[in-house]
Order: sequence, then C-alpha cells, then structure tokens
Amino acid sequence: MFDHIGLKVRDLDAAVRFYTAALEACGYGLCSHDASGAGFGPPNAPALWLYPADGATGPGMHVAFRADNRAAVDRFHAAGIAAGGRDHGAPDLRADYSPTYYAAFLLDPDGNNVEAVYGT
Repeated sequence: MFDHIGLKVRDLDAAVRFYTAALEACGYGLCSHDASGAGFGPPNAPALWLYPADGATGPGMHVAFRADNRAAVDRFHAAGIAAGGRDHGAPDLRADYSPTYYAAFLLDPDGNNVEAVYGT
C-alpha cells in the first residue's frame, strides 16, 4: 500500500461504500469509521483516510493500490463500478508503463482517479 493519504469527500457514506467494495479485492478493508471520517488499509493499520468536506468537488487526486495478482485488479474494477465508481480504464496491461504493469482505473464518487496495479 502506501504510508497514508487523506481525501476530502462530499458524501462520506457513498465514499465508504465505494472504497469498501473496491479495496476488498486488494486485501484492504475498513478499519475505522465514524462521523469525522473513515480509515482503510490492512487490519489495524489504516492508510487511506476519508474526511467529509462541505462543498468538496474532488481534489483531482490519483491513488494507486498494489494488488496481489491480475484477478485482484479485475475484482477491484468490477466491485468499484458496482459500488458507484465510474470506469476510467478497464483492467489491462499498460505496456507504456512497463511490460508487466497490469492495472485498472476508476473514478470514485468524488472524481478522484483510483488505480489498482499488479506488476511493475
């Protein structure tokens, strides 16, 4: 994963639904959730924090999560779309990044570009 990132979101509940579904495929889950925000990551180690922000329009943030295999990238993409995300790049090899870079891209409910990647 990464150390930690914080994102401002317009609708905390919608964002929690999206990230819960999409990140499960990568082995990450909801670690903390209350009215002040939500934290996701490996068990007991949240690294992605979501904070409600009145009037947030999305900061245009790009976040990439490591996946354990290609199937996890595929599940991330499908689950994220089912949970309210928008397709921003179907699962596929990205040879322009690297011959083994397999990734999928979604836009979360706030317009942030969210990626799952396997291989480098």
